[in-house]
Amino acid sequence: MSIFAEYKVTAGCMFACIVLSIFVRVFLGALYSHMIKETDNMATTNNKLLKQCKIKFSNCYEMNDGISNIPVFVDKFINRLSLGIFSFEMLYHLSGQLMLLSVLLSGIGICRSIMDGHTLGAILPFYIISFAGLYLYFSVSTVVDIGGKKKALRIHLVDYLENHLSPRMHVTRQDMERLYGNEGYDSERGAFRSSRKRSGATGSREPENKKARKTVELMPIGNRSIEPEKYDEESKDMIPENISSVTAEELEALLKEILTG
Repeated sequence: MSIFAEYKVTAGCMFACIVLSIFVRVFLGALYSHMIKETDNMATTNNKLLKQCKIKFSNCYEMNDGISNIPVFVDKFINRLSLGIFSFEMLYHLSGQLMLLSVLLSGIGICRSIMDGHTLGAILPFYIISFAGLYLYFSVSTVVDIGGKKKALRIHLVDYLENHLSPRMHVTRQDMERLYGNEGYDSERGAFRSSRKRSGATGSREPENKKARKTVELMPIGNRSIEPEKYDEESKDMIPENISSVTAEELEALLKEILTG
């Protein structure tokens, strides 16, 4: 193994690529396994990715008044799974690329050893480590089975969304509308309207209802008799019982009557 000490950089990069490749594959399989386990209790799950799935499904369901093809929605969600800036698909392919890079580095080490005049027995460790890394990579990939875990996760999500969450969406919306009314519950947004908005919506109508045609209060003219007065408890004054309310046209006619009279 003294050949590795002679080519430290090449050998170190080769070992690092092998370890990272296997680690990424195992880590990705652990993420899928944890999500599959959490799908058994989706109602109280703390997994952020599964919470995002439920929120997106609820929003799409409310906006479109239902989702006709739930399996397609689940496939799109699984393909968009990500961990920070790295998507799950990217991590999956990165693991394979790191393994191929380790094989390339092993070949570079072998070529440099041959150019420096080493014998076949001296460069044999590069071959051994390269084949051992490939064996470990494919063995771990078979045990982890990323493809099988993706299918299992898809089945669990489709079952929950189609058979558990979808039938409850209409019931929940009807219950909210019964409790808060159509004005209190916005079915398009799937949320409650704030009390300020509700008060503003109802309060804006009151001034319109209170608005009436502008009239002019007139004292009796000519042969018009004065009606008996009554006592106003609020203003503490005596006011006529019946005060004539006329429009602008009637006022104009009365003014002409006074001037011509």
